[in-house]
Amino acid sequence: MSPEDFDRLQSLMASRAGFRLTRDRIKLAEHRLGPVARREGFETVDAMLEALWAKPVASLGWAVIETLLNSETWFRRDRVSFDTFGKELLPALSRARGGQPIKVWSAGCSTGQEAWSLAIAAQEAGVAVEIVATDLSQRALEKARSGAYTGFEIQRGLKAATMLRWFDQAEDAWIARAELRAMVHFARANLCDAPTDSHRFDIIFCRHVLSDVEPARRGPMLDNLERRLVDDGCLFLGLNEQPENDTIAFRPVTGRKGLFVKSPAALKRVA
Repeated sequence: MSPEDFDRLQSLMASRAGFRLTRDRIKLAEHRLGPVARREGFETVDAMLEALWAKPVASLGWAVIETLLNSETWFRRDRVSFDTFGKELLPALSRARGGQPIKVWSAGCSTGQEAWSLAIAAQEAGVAVEIVATDLSQRALEKARSGAYTGFEIQRGLKAATMLRWFDQAEDAWIARAELRAMVHFARANLCDAPTDSHRFDIIFCRHVLSDVEPARRGPMLDNLERRLVDDGCLFLGLNEQPENDTIAFRPVTGRKGLFVKSPAALKRVA
């Protein structure tokens, strides 16, 4: 892959999805694009990119973008966040909502481990929740919807007792049980897009996403999340992620790393 092709890939990622592709990932990008090129009928990655630049095709462009997204995830990643979610927030919100289902959004859910982890935490807390899990990658969503994971994937983050309680083994795969499936709806969404409806959530998980986003797009993305969150709701970011300094959307919760609520300025703006 030439430096010029990589520069154009960077522009494609930033303009369509808001994600940055740093120069140190050029070899990784070429490695990931190999299977895409073969699947699309091209002999080489260079041939595929040449065709894409000559005649941009939406389906091919998105196939390239989705392949280059960071899909790294595992069950109960950052376990402290799930402890806070299941043991503190869900009981408190359930009381505040009079027992009505708590609406949760897993934004950037990748292959689904986060969404199923949220469902397990809700089951263990005995609180009714409705989970919407979204991602930009159709291939990641296909795996998430299947609820099927390898032995390595299922053991990455789950204790044996939890794995056996909530997943059934089918040959070489572990499949999420019906109780979990009934709680989660998967859909494709671009976090750069402004909300087009009035649907809002009590809790939003958007973790390990901002760090891969172009700096200029982080503020608008956080504003989009703020518009999707109820006024007394909570946002979870990655433990080492922080909103941009110039955003007015969120403030951190003292003593709860990675947890944020709406800032007074955001609430005043809505009012």
